[in-house]
Amino acid sequence: MLNLLKFIPELVNQEHVESLIHSKAVRIERILSKGQSSPAGFWYDQPENEWVMLLQGAARLNVEGELLEMRQGDSINLPRHCRHRVEWTTPDEVTIWLAVFYE
Repeated sequence: MLNLLKFIPELVNQEHVESLIHSKAVRIERILSKGQSSPAGFWYDQPENEWVMLLQGAARLNVEGELLEMRQGDSINLPRHCRHRVEWTTPDEVTIWLAVFYE
């Protein structure tokens, strides 16, 4: 059994990505951020769909030029090849994401 809000490793300079489930059709990850954002000029452009929920903390996403503020409990579905990037995550607490990648 895994509690997604516990067992948080110390984050220093990069996000922590933990694979929870992986199959041909779906991949589920817990992503931990603490002040991290996407590198300047970098955009995600993924071949699979991604549904992501913020379990803890706060973040700002840029989805194809639209800035979205995300708080605990917020979720978004990002269709394949939807250009997006993380502009900001809270620097004073761990932001916990649950990401589901699917075909």
